[in-house]
Amino acid sequence: MLCPVCSHRDTKVIDSRLTLDRAGIRRRRQCLKCNFRFSTVEQIEILDLTVVKRDGTKQPYNRDKIIQGLRKALEKRSYTEESFINLVSRIERDIQKTKKNELTSNQIGEIVMRKLESFDQVGYIRYASVYRDFRDVGSFQREVKNIMSRRHKRRKKK
Repeated sequence: MLCPVCSHRDTKVIDSRLTLDRAGIRRRRQCLKCNFRFSTVEQIEILDLTVVKRDGTKQPYNRDKIIQGLRKALEKRSYTEESFINLVSRIERDIQKTKKNELTSNQIGEIVMRKLESFDQVGYIRYASVYRDFRDVGSFQREVKNIMSRRHKRRKKK
């Protein structure tokens, strides 16, 4: 690991702990030359996952596409960067739990929407409107009604 200040190659790990979402490790490091302290985060990377698109074409899984879609859906919404990273980690954990080497873009989209609905309902509607290709106001209204119904059911269970 290179020191971000002096670019020296030798650093030592001072402390290691799990990230809040427990999907990565945060390491506190110190440069052995200039003694500068900095943190690094080590996270799981999804490898060997193929995404089958709606048109049947296949491409390797790309984390950045999920991040871009979420950022667009959550544009001008209030959230912390840490909570956003946790959301992405939870989505990727659910993708990994499928234990499949190939998923359709629809399957991934459903996982994203399931996690996004509990994270930010406005962001969920925005994402769903693109993902489910709402054609009119009626489609939009039905989805909002579904959210309200699920929310009501969850409150009744408590």
